[in-house]
Amino acid sequence: MAAKFLSMSALVAKNRLTGVSSRRAEPIRLLIAEETPMGLELLKDSLRRTRLGLGSTYCAVSSFQATHLAGENVIDVALISEDLQDGAYKGIHVVEQLTATHPNIRPIVIARNLRPQLTLDAFRNGAKGVFCRKEPVGALWKCIRAVHKGQIWVDSEQLEVILRALVEAKPLGVTNSRGVGALTKREDQVGALVAEGLTNLQVAETLGLSEHTVSNYLFRIYEKLGISRRVELVLYCISRREQDQTKP
Repeated sequence: MAAKFLSMSALVAKNRLTGVSSRRAEPIRLLIAEETPMGLELLKDSLRRTRLGLGSTYCAVSSFQATHLAGENVIDVALISEDLQDGAYKGIHVVEQLTATHPNIRPIVIARNLRPQLTLDAFRNGAKGVFCRKEPVGALWKCIRAVHKGQIWVDSEQLEVILRALVEAKPLGVTNSRGVGALTKREDQVGALVAEGLTNLQVAETLGLSEHTVSNYLFRIYEKLGISRRVELVLYCISRREQDQTKP
């Protein structure tokens, strides 16, 4: 049975799929990087047949082409195959480059099979989702829409892999040396809204703060928890919620 893919906010909401509206949204500007020209055309045609609101689509088969197109065009979401024409795992390196140089682009890794190490490498390098080719194109479109809206696309098995890796790598700083909660009330509020998929601007509007102040809060949160990426904060907030729910 195919794994059921959920956005991160859906997992927070008891595995209920959210974030994909039936209303027509703004066209999504897409970068597709595939290993072969044939695979590229097949994926592009499949997505076009959905007729669900794609805007400009840019195509690449190598890491150089992908990063060049990202630098020359305005792109919202990038679908990057784990392997590209210039080598195995080159897609993961492209994701890392895009994250460093074009933070507004939200990458999704396309994989032949979902493997724990691939999941970890993809998210560590900045991917906002990992999608298996065996899933139907309709599910891929939902993945693109969710990631475009600021969510993380992950299934329950991938989430377990990521949480396990975080626990094994380094315990999160839940309390300080005096046993007091590491995060202030306001920092908890900011973290909770980020976990729901809100952008910094949306968090600022919700809490009546400036976007710069929210960025400062996030910086302090990362420093206190010993993390460096937004996805790690999302996973931290989810794990805290699950712990709170199991307390007597």
